[in-house]
Amino acid sequence: MDAVQFGQHAPYRRLIVHLSDTHLLAGNPPLGGVYDTASGLARTLAAVEDLGVRPDAIVFTGDLTDLGEPEAYRALKAAVDPVAARLGAPVVWVAGNHDERPALHEALLGETPTERPVTGVWDLGGLRLVALDTSVPGWHHGDLDDAQLAWLSDVLAEPAPLGTILAMHHPPLPSHLPVFDILELRDQPRLARVLAGTDVRAILAGHLHYSTSGTFAGIPVSVSAATCYTMNLARPAASVNGMDAGQSFQLVHVWDDTITHATVPVVDAPTGGFFTAEWVARMAGLSPQERLDAFSRKPPRVPA
Repeated sequence: MDAVQFGQHAPYRRLIVHLSDTHLLAGNPPLGGVYDTASGLARTLAAVEDLGVRPDAIVFTGDLTDLGEPEAYRALKAAVDPVAARLGAPVVWVAGNHDERPALHEALLGETPTERPVTGVWDLGGLRLVALDTSVPGWHHGDLDDAQLAWLSDVLAEPAPLGTILAMHHPPLPSHLPVFDILELRDQPRLARVLAGTDVRAILAGHLHYSTSGTFAGIPVSVSAATCYTMNLARPAASVNGMDAGQSFQLVHVWDDTITHATVPVVDAPTGGFFTAEWVARMAGLSPQERLDAFSRKPPRVPA
């Protein structure tokens, strides 16, 4: 069936799958004695494949491993590469504060081990995706040095046909949780000055282990929760801790005039069966007015 435009917006132009904070450990011991991070990743990747979509990229926004162990990076690559191959999508790896640059370069990227920032640029059919490295060797807060900001400025000097999306670990947003404001991205005004007047349309981030959004320098920021564990926000801010629930990822749909970020829960839960491929095909066979009559019109109210 050819795509039918059900509403006023044309089909999206690009699709990115955004995951974060896998925190794998060598040999897969329970993280903190509690969380099976390999299982969380496997369940998330299975959920991605079950969507039946062909994303233009799969982006992991940092904390790929918990201790930066080479074996953990190799396990991550072994889990993700077959899925990416089946989906026909490039994988974009972003470094986080729990990662170690030398091991990431060597065990995950197949490069010479180095403390060089893990950065890159991908052309996704006219949509430019730029990976930044906000990790600081030996620390858990985030920062961007002068060299990386100068590199970013050069990359953004010419606009891309569909604009640019930045992927980074530490979000340039405040958090209502004290622990994350201590570990924030430092000196954010410098980054704002580099982004001013550029074609950056969105920023993807992780680090927080909960989904949130905001704006930075007028640019939408979307944070994907973790695949390993998430923060239980249903507690007073000072006592928020991790829980083995709420794992999710995001679908980033890019249109010419907007970008949406949909949070996809990774859950085993009963789902209704009203909306099906057959239902969509039936709607596609109707005229726009017939579709409104069939689905939008409310039944007549029965007098009390």
